[in-house]
Amino acid sequence: MTEPVPFGARLRAAMETRGPLCVGIDPHASLLRDWGLSDDVAGLERFTRTTVEALADRVAVLKPQSAFFERFGSRGLAVLEKAVAEAREAGALVLMDAKRGDIGSTMGAYAATYLDRDSPLFSDALTVSPYLGFEALRPALDAAHAGGAGLFVLALTSNEEGREVQRAVREDGSSVAATMLRHLASENAGAAPLGSFGAVVGATLGDLSDFDLDVNGPLLAPGIGAQGATPADLPAVFGDAVRNVVPSVSRGVLRHGPVTSGLRDSAARFADEVWAAVN
Repeated sequence: MTEPVPFGARLRAAMETRGPLCVGIDPHASLLRDWGLSDDVAGLERFTRTTVEALADRVAVLKPQSAFFERFGSRGLAVLEKAVAEAREAGALVLMDAKRGDIGSTMGAYAATYLDRDSPLFSDALTVSPYLGFEALRPALDAAHAGGAGLFVLALTSNEEGREVQRAVREDGSSVAATMLRHLASENAGAAPLGSFGAVVGATLGDLSDFDLDVNGPLLAPGIGAQGATPADLPAVFGDAVRNVVPSVSRGVLRHGPVTSGLRDSAARFADEVWAAVN
C-alpha cells in the first residue's frame, strides 16, 4: 500500500499553485437569509453546493464549520459529507473546523471520524483544542501521521476571552500559547517542505514578536475580512513565518454569493492581495 503524501507537503504544493487562501464555509442563518435561502436543510444544501462548485477548483483550502451543519442533525451531516467529498474531488484541501479536544478513547473516536481515510467525513486536516493538555491530542496526532492528514491546534486565537488561557504563565515562566507552539515545532521536526501540524493564530492580534511562530508548519490565520484584518497586515503580525500563513476568510467572500462569479471574484481578490503581501 502506498504511503499517503503528508498534509504539509500537499498544502505547500496547493499554496504555491493556487495561492495560500482558505475560504470558510459557514452557512449560518443570517448568510442563508442574505442569499435568499430558507434556514433549513434545503437552504443549507443549496448554499453549500454553490460555494463548493464556485471555489473548490481554485482555492487551496475550503474550511467547513461543522457546527452549522450539525444544527440540522443527520440531514445536515449528510450535506457536510457530500461537500467534503466533492471539494476534495475538485482539488481543494478540506480543513474541518470542528475544534475537537478530549482525552483517551473519546479523542480517538474524534480522530477516527475526521482523520481515518475510510470515514465518510475524512478531511485533509482538522482543528483541535489542546486545553486538556497537548499530549491528550496524541490519538489525533497519531491518526494524522498514519493517514497523511494534518491538525491545526488552537494557540493564539483572536477572541478576547482566549487570553485568559492562552496568555497564562506556567511555572517555567512561559505562556501556555508558547508551550503549544513548542510542542508543534517538536512534532514537525525534520518535516519538509512543511510540517503537517499547524497552529491557529489570529490575524487581528498585532505584533506577535514575543512568540516563536516558526513551528515548521502552517499557521491558520482567521480574522481577514469581516473581523477587520487585511492581507497587508500579515507581515507585521507573522514576521519571518509569514510564508507559512494560510489566511482564512469566510464572510468576506461568502457575502458576495449566491452568484458564482461574485464568490470567485471575491476569492480571487483576496488571494491576489495575500500573494502580494506574503511575497
